[in-house]
Amino acid sequence: MEDNPSVKRFLPWVVAAALFMEQLDSTIVNTAIPTMAATLHVTPLSLRGVVASYILSLAVCIPVSGWMADRYGTRRVFSVAIALFTGASILCGLSLSVPMLVAARILQGMGAAMMMPVGRLAVVRAFPKSQLLAAMNFVIIPALIGPLLGPTVGGLIVHWLSWREIFFVNVPVGLAALWLARLYMPDYFGEKTYPLDVVGLVLFSSGAALLSWVLEVFGEYHSDSTSVGLLLVIALGLLATYCWHAGTMGMSR
Repeated sequence: MEDNPSVKRFLPWVVAAALFMEQLDSTIVNTAIPTMAATLHVTPLSLRGVVASYILSLAVCIPVSGWMADRYGTRRVFSVAIALFTGASILCGLSLSVPMLVAARILQGMGAAMMMPVGRLAVVRAFPKSQLLAAMNFVIIPALIGPLLGPTVGGLIVHWLSWREIFFVNVPVGLAALWLARLYMPDYFGEKTYPLDVVGLVLFSSGAALLSWVLEVFGEYHSDSTSVGLLLVIALGLLATYCWHAGTMGMSR
């Protein structure tokens, strides 16, 4: 447990700021879709991937974040995550086409996927049980507010500025969080680091990504119900195989 009082004072603020950015970006883009489509000379429906790519990247990359924190330390992984998220936000704001924007959103989701579990892990290890509930409540509240503020903040930014500022607003917050993380993020490592379960990662990531995509396109008028149903079965099969594989790995350890 971290004994430095400064760490306990500022660590919840650092993690809360990171989680707020992550959750805010999951909804802030929605209200800017028409403006983005007009600027990029595409139809609003073709920007569905801009929203979905962030969520898919987030879901796919979260499972590996805990292993990375145990192996490389919470401070390094958390700092890299914030830097990646902030840099990807700049790339999103500078994007000139839909493929560039989708690629930047994937990078943004990768950074966000490492921020959330690693930040919470650091809080859990830094605070004793008697203080943990209060610390976690402080961290989680901004994360809950982020998705609620996203559409409103995005609408105001688009009305007064442009859609690119939706992503640039992350830059000062990200730089401040990065600086604070270097000062106050404790550096925890796992007591015993296991090899990365590549098979489990591939099974879960592909199953989660495919299931999220199927749910995204479900009900569209041009979707082939047979193909969608087949993909749904494959996704559920991959996730079921992952559950079996995880149980087998757990018993072997």
